[in-house]
Amino acid sequence: MCRHLAYVGAPAPLGDWLVDAPHGLVDQARAPRWQTSGQDNPDGYGVAWWTADDDSPRRHRSTNCIWHDPLLPTVAQHRTGAVVAAARLASPGSPVHVTGNAPFISGRYAWSMNGVVDGWHDGIGNELRDHVTPERRAWIEGVTDGEALFALALDSLDRGAALEDAVADVIADVEARTTGRLNILICDGRQVVASARGNSLFVGRGDACLVASEPLDDDDRWERVPDGTLLIGDAAGVTASTRL
Repeated sequence: MCRHLAYVGAPAPLGDWLVDAPHGLVDQARAPRWQTSGQDNPDGYGVAWWTADDDSPRRHRSTNCIWHDPLLPTVAQHRTGAVVAAARLASPGSPVHVTGNAPFISGRYAWSMNGVVDGWHDGIGNELRDHVTPERRAWIEGVTDGEALFALALDSLDRGAALEDAVADVIADVEARTTGRLNILICDGRQVVASARGNSLFVGRGDACLVASEPLDDDDRWERVPDGTLLIGDAAGVTASTRL
């Protein structure tokens, strides 16, 4: 069912969240503690990060499981003050292909979804794709639900929606048609919006915004985000939360 995280705060090596934390993304992918579907997340991973020189994120994706990717040590050396990363367990019916790996990126935005849209390959996917503008539909590379929902959110952002409204609108669009698990992360390098909708999500406390499917360590300041919550955060921490 995937594991993912997002961070905005003081710059640090990517390895701090991926490899070096006691229960960082590598450990969460291989031995999740809070995952409700599947025993691990072997179907690839992705990392998007921003640098001071770029408005748009850089990205590495691989169909190698994160704990066996030979390029991970190199990726982990990059320093950043903003990151979105995800380890994948492919949904039933979805191929293991790099185009299915979050984070998906467009312009300054990076997006990840930990979850599934029920009935995606049985008509729901086509119905939701039909609501994407033709320009965005042509941008979609793969067949996964997460990428298509990102396209819907980008359409909302193009119309002037705030990040949190774009995420809430996508969740409402899906739930008007079907059920699912819709834990979403979107980041523009300065702000993070995260939803807890059907899967675990935790927020760390401190002078930063760090949200993850599971706590990265045993610090007792981690708090579980109540299901049905939308969080907004920046480098100062979580700044707002609302019910979906």
